[in-house]
Amino acid sequence: MEYQNTLEFAKKADDQDQLSKWRDEFHIPVLNGKECLYFTGNSLGLQPKSTKALVQNELDDWAKFGVEGHFDAERPWFSYHEFLTDKTAKLVGAKREEVVVTHSLTTNLHLMMVSFYRPSETRNIIICEAKAFPSDQYALESQVKFHGLNPDDVIVEIEPREGEMIIRDEDVIAKIKELGDRVALVMIGGVNYFTGQVFDIEGITKAGHDVGAKVGWDLAHAAGNIILKLHEWNVDFAAWCSYKYLNSSPGGVSGMFIHERHVTNKDLVRFAGWWGHDKETRFLMEKGFDPIPTAESWQLSNAPVLGMAAHLASLTMFDEVGMESLRAKTLLLSGYLEHVIDSIAEEVGANLEIITPRDWKRRGCQVSVVAHGYGKKLFDHLMSESVIADWREPNVIRMAPVPLYNSFSDVYNFGQILKAGLS
Repeated sequence: MEYQNTLEFAKKADDQDQLSKWRDEFHIPVLNGKECLYFTGNSLGLQPKSTKALVQNELDDWAKFGVEGHFDAERPWFSYHEFLTDKTAKLVGAKREEVVVTHSLTTNLHLMMVSFYRPSETRNIIICEAKAFPSDQYALESQVKFHGLNPDDVIVEIEPREGEMIIRDEDVIAKIKELGDRVALVMIGGVNYFTGQVFDIEGITKAGHDVGAKVGWDLAHAAGNIILKLHEWNVDFAAWCSYKYLNSSPGGVSGMFIHERHVTNKDLVRFAGWWGHDKETRFLMEKGFDPIPTAESWQLSNAPVLGMAAHLASLTMFDEVGMESLRAKTLLLSGYLEHVIDSIAEEVGANLEIITPRDWKRRGCQVSVVAHGYGKKLFDHLMSESVIADWREPNVIRMAPVPLYNSFSDVYNFGQILKAGLS
């Protein structure tokens, strides 16, 4: 597509967009008295209009049945998570026995590390990206301390090269090879929350396995954003939240992936709860944990039904639209945002540095910009003009034109507001 920073181009692109109808399926917030330009789906996705009815249905069944809703509700709560399984597996490129939706993201990462970070005296290194999302940093540090180790000794962070903002995949792989059989775990965010960089999940996973390490991924910014093939890529485990690109309510439920080679291993150490116990004997309430031979065995408690109902609304959309169609629009829309930012910067003489990779294979929806010479005043201007984006200190603005509900006209109009703030 040959981009033009004109309203005529944006409207024509919207007219040709086969996904444009999905915008009407979302509630668009109103800010300062007008419909906003919403570019923070990388932080909290918008609410699908179908969400309310699905959640209300569970509230109604709760009122009608009480505890018997576990078996008599329209979608019985006892097995509610199973209504999400096939759609989740399709979304992340997995087999149905490899995925489950439950708990929250950091909880699930901890549960994964209980099983897959099993340090020994000689193999105890964790490799991660520098400046990982803080919750990941804290989780890694606390897991290391739980094993009586010093984070400074065993957590190895891979940083961008001097003068660069992006971590090179080859540098991650080189460090894995260098540390070799000392590496116990590689755990990285599949899409970096700050820069929007997409890591080579398949290549890094293979490198970790080549030295005998386990490899897991935090896919908070990847699920619903990029095409994933977790089973094919041989990933050991992954976890993701549902409230960013998956539009499934603030603090919504989390997904987990555990490769099929692990799920049937009853001897694999895990923290257990009764909802991970064999379904046929669960209510006998007997001693001795007997794990379900699927990812379900990592469940602790019964289903958080209201959060799952919200998630079901969004997953149904993703299942109908398909990640291939979403990915195609993502590249066009994020590319147009790049073009508009570059055009405005050149026109007004501003130093706006896009730090998200311009190589389409290495980016998703998000575009992060360093506004050199501009402080938070520029971001405040955007907000005052009903643009909801995201500010990260000291001078980075993150924007995510989401293909389900953002338009080319959104991007063009944002550019005009940005231009006014730079002038």
